[in-house]
Amino acid sequence: MMNFDSLKGWLDWQESLHPLAIDLGLERAARVHQALNSDGIKPLTITVAGTNGKGSCIAYLENIYRAQGYRVGSYSSPHILKYNERIKIDGKPVSDELICEAFSRIESVRADTSLSYFEFGTLAALDIFRRSNLDVQLLEVGLGGRLDAVNIIDPDIALISSIGIDHVDWLGATRSSIGQEKAGIFRINTPAIIGDCEPPLSLVQSAIEKKAHLFCINKDFHYQKQATTWDWYFGNTHLSDLPEPGLKGEHQYRNASIAILAVQLSAKKLPVTDESIRVGLKNTQLLGRFQLINDKIPVLLDVGHNPEAVKTLLEYLVMTFPGKRIHAVFSMMKDKDIATVLEIMNPVVSDWFFAPLKNPRAATEVMMREFFSRSSVKQVSFGYTGFAEAFNAAKNQAQKDDLLLVFGSFFLISDCLNEFEKSELKK
Repeated sequence: MMNFDSLKGWLDWQESLHPLAIDLGLERAARVHQALNSDGIKPLTITVAGTNGKGSCIAYLENIYRAQGYRVGSYSSPHILKYNERIKIDGKPVSDELICEAFSRIESVRADTSLSYFEFGTLAALDIFRRSNLDVQLLEVGLGGRLDAVNIIDPDIALISSIGIDHVDWLGATRSSIGQEKAGIFRINTPAIIGDCEPPLSLVQSAIEKKAHLFCINKDFHYQKQATTWDWYFGNTHLSDLPEPGLKGEHQYRNASIAILAVQLSAKKLPVTDESIRVGLKNTQLLGRFQLINDKIPVLLDVGHNPEAVKTLLEYLVMTFPGKRIHAVFSMMKDKDIATVLEIMNPVVSDWFFAPLKNPRAATEVMMREFFSRSSVKQVSFGYTGFAEAFNAAKNQAQKDDLLLVFGSFFLISDCLNEFEKSELKK
């Protein structure tokens, strides 16, 4: 049996342990989870899947429940600055020590069951939450739904934020096939909330076939924006004059709406006041989601890395920074739809700066040159060793009223924030 005295030691070992970085299937993780937790007792559980918006929904739920004074565990991925961000209790990342102890317990029961890096993390989160006397646990699905390790847990409420094209190698190339995979988190006689305004038929049919209690946005519940506030409606329930969500962008009203419905549907187990909903919505913040850093030349960070997320980013830029010259520092994973992302963003970006990432899944400069050469982009710069060089080149090109945009990957935003921390640029 392996044992390490540091979190880094455990994580390095886990990355080398399993032959596949992504290995979908529930059997292995379920077997180890059963050995760890044979009584099956769990707190109220809300599972969140979706192409985009999962992290935002988890963040709203976490803040609303915390405003009410409940003890909340949240599990999400990937992290941006530190691995510990993936496992939070009451909004704070848990300690290295807690995670190492959980890994050690997993290692002591897994025998010859092979686990991926992601499965180790999921099992550690569940094990830590079980020992932490929580009122509610919020679980974000890493990839898909049906075969993701998070799906070994039966949720009390299943929530799907949106369906877009992403992870086609694992989930299929159509919204229909992706919807089918994500519907895997639905359960019989359990609320299934769909936040996509035009959900694929496969998603709705799956909910009906599973005899889940289905709630669709704009059909079973909806919201209406006012000048500086907004209203939320569900049956006879009406919340009026809600504060703008703490996270920016039109899509955040939709994410906040689905989170509110989840809270309302679990109110018998965990009652929440309207005031806690207001406080929770207003106080929600997340790294890398339309995150603005006000400097001499402002910097906007966004983790958008697929066409749906990038369309939302484009709308936000047009609405919030009309007429500004935008200099984009950009990088993406090679399995993403890079060509489409370039075409969506090209109309608003003046010039592009490619920042290579030290990640085996990232697109290389050779690949990226090919994508740019086939695109309608006119102005792009290459030849940088990493984020810092690319960012400084973009900054040197920018003038006082311009905007620096860093987007395209969680890993790029991570490099960016680490670099800013080093240079003591206030976030």
